[in-house]
Amino acid sequence: MSADIAAPRSNAAITLEVVSVVLFTFLAYLTIGIPLAVLPGYVHGDLGYGSVLAGLAISTQYLATLLTRPYAGKVIDTLGPKRAVLYGMCGCAVSGLCMLLSASTQALPLLSLGSLLLGRLILGTAESLVGSGSISWGIDRVGAGHTAKVISWNGIASYGALAVGAPFGAVLAQHFGLAGMALAVTLLGMLGFALAWPRRPAAVVHGERLPFHHVLGRVAPHGSGLALGGIGFGCIATFITLYYRSRGWDGAVYCLSAFGACFIGARLLFANAINRHGGFLVAIVCLSVETLGLLLLWQAAAPWSAFAGAALTGFGFSLVFPALGVEAVRLVPASSRGAALGAYSLFIDVSLGITGPLAGAIASGWGFRSIFLFAATAALLGLGLSLWLQRRH
Repeated sequence: MSADIAAPRSNAAITLEVVSVVLFTFLAYLTIGIPLAVLPGYVHGDLGYGSVLAGLAISTQYLATLLTRPYAGKVIDTLGPKRAVLYGMCGCAVSGLCMLLSASTQALPLLSLGSLLLGRLILGTAESLVGSGSISWGIDRVGAGHTAKVISWNGIASYGALAVGAPFGAVLAQHFGLAGMALAVTLLGMLGFALAWPRRPAAVVHGERLPFHHVLGRVAPHGSGLALGGIGFGCIATFITLYYRSRGWDGAVYCLSAFGACFIGARLLFANAINRHGGFLVAIVCLSVETLGLLLLWQAAAPWSAFAGAALTGFGFSLVFPALGVEAVRLVPASSRGAALGAYSLFIDVSLGITGPLAGAIASGWGFRSIFLFAATAALLGLGLSLWLQRRH
């Protein structure tokens, strides 16, 4: 029976249902987080390549995720989100096997690097499939009225997995080497596949399927607001350590912790606000708070004010994705929901991809403080765009 016409369920039961599906996102992002802090050092130190190729070992995955969003949307809409999740978990396992091959061919650096990059490409594709597939599957399980809850919990699963995965991967590499880390990634992918296999698939929605470029055009204003808000997150994640160092301060890690804690806390506490007040109003409030946080970081005179700015930024950015995402998904028929989620997610991929080099160029010319003014300006533009969207709506 469709979740939309099933008997009413308690809020706790709905949340439990959502968590049982976004578990696959958690497992997939755990396989992403585990090698995150280890691979650049492996490519640079163990294989002897330069810093450019060391960075490529990470960015290859993000590029693959960006390019395969349309493919993931097509799989979800035509074959169903369960199939997309199964394909994605297989991809996670295969990426671990490629990493294992890289570890076993370390004496042949070119082959080792090639195996590693192939695994990163596969993992990026898997991220597209599992991330969007879990959201679509969750919406099918609990109904379209709980879209904001599904997107919010999916974000908690992904960011939580990255936070856990990076230190876990460093411990694995320290005690068992790259091969042990690769084996863990492979087993996690297999575990996700085994857990997804027996679950009831979502019904494939029949009807008009819009071409991806049409879907992209419809969600572009909402995605642009998300991209502008995402610049603040990208600046903090990439440059907060260097910003602290340039000011002669210690404790940059606490800023990252404050951002992450407030991000997750706001999603847990206020996800229902989107259903009560509408996505546009929530996005307007959130982007206003994010702008204030980034301005506080720009003008910080002491570590405590930078800490407060990072906390406000995390709190503000937390609900931007689900708030604008709910409004974006409403613009397409249910038969094109997967394409809409993929197209919308493209914008955060692009935002995080360009923030590093763009903010780095700004910092080289005007110092590290200036990047937070740049990010605040971007968030303010996102706020203006959200106001315009609300008025048009």
